[in-house]
Amino acid sequence: MPDPITVVGLGADGWTGLSTAARTAIEQAELLLGSPRQLALIPEADVLRVAWPSPLSEALPQLLEEHRGRRICVLASGDPTFHGIGTTLVRLLGADAVRVIPQPSSVSLACARLGWAQDQVQVVSLVSNPVERLHPHLHPGRRVLILSRGAQTPAEVADLLVARGYGSSEFTVLEQLGGPTERVRTTNATDWSHDVDPLNVIAVLCPLDAPVLSTATGLPDDAYENDGQLTKREVRAVTLSRLAPVPGQLLWDIGGGAGSIAIEWSRHHPSCHAIAVERDPDRAKRLERNVAALGAAVEVVEGAAPAALDGLESPDAIFIGGGATAAGMFDVCWNALRPGGRLVANGVTLETESLIAQWYKAVGGDLVRLDVQRASAIGTMTGWRPAMPVTIWSVTK
Repeated sequence: MPDPITVVGLGADGWTGLSTAARTAIEQAELLLGSPRQLALIPEADVLRVAWPSPLSEALPQLLEEHRGRRICVLASGDPTFHGIGTTLVRLLGADAVRVIPQPSSVSLACARLGWAQDQVQVVSLVSNPVERLHPHLHPGRRVLILSRGAQTPAEVADLLVARGYGSSEFTVLEQLGGPTERVRTTNATDWSHDVDPLNVIAVLCPLDAPVLSTATGLPDDAYENDGQLTKREVRAVTLSRLAPVPGQLLWDIGGGAGSIAIEWSRHHPSCHAIAVERDPDRAKRLERNVAALGAAVEVVEGAAPAALDGLESPDAIFIGGGATAAGMFDVCWNALRPGGRLVANGVTLETESLIAQWYKAVGGDLVRLDVQRASAIGTMTGWRPAMPVTIWSVTK
């Protein structure tokens, strides 16, 4: 068996902060892999040093194959299994092929400086995600730690907080944690205007009186930019209860419209993600704007289903909200669904209801009809105005 790859976590204090085991692993290596910044922290020695190529995820397997048989040491930041290369290597090679020697993570160090309990903090990584992914984690009174992409991230986060109505949040930027040039600065998001070191973590204490936008299903309809093609709030809540979002699972939202089903599925948990398929170009662009505004992990595919579904990752749940009468739609969706997956279809027309009835007879499931009435003005009085009834079919494969 070849020697396992050793992954050594580095703090901002570099070589001086390493344990004996970590130093030994580096000294005995025949190849050091890491970022230019990390490689520069290691004293000069007669060892091959290779900086990470870009994009790393695509180049990593070939890079490891090229150096098979060598004693490899990979340099990482802090704890390599916390949003780090250690997890990537274990996923690629298996746990037995990777040895990890961690340092305290940036989250551990930040909480130590701030006096925050780690188990009471929400951690959000913006290293490879857009800043909008912060939205689902902003709630009154919450403590949020943000892993930065670089020097520009604090300003981007501050701008988002101000736009969202969280400008009074206590806003702390912690730079070079654990190193000789460590610096911690606190202000509020509105007043933040500083140049920062690229190695930084952002801490946000949200104000108690901040606006509420829950991650529960059934957001207000006006949370979405739409042209009327929107699964309304009450129907959306029932539909998502049938889809049953589960952490780590994938949803197909067919006939995405404004994207409300896909977005609220993804906001259920940070590891939930969705693919929204929309054939109309203008609606697809509008859907993308809603995804950004609400910080959801949703991929938008422009095209007409079922043809546009070809080649997509197999889903754990499927919602058919539009295009149900397209030839072969139900067959393609049923065949694509993973075992144990949930299929939900909503219908408001007789043609869609007829198809739903056929599939209900063939494979079973649960069939309900939802009637919603909303209060509205009738002259100087108030009365009930019914919305179109919606037939909801749900089934587990």
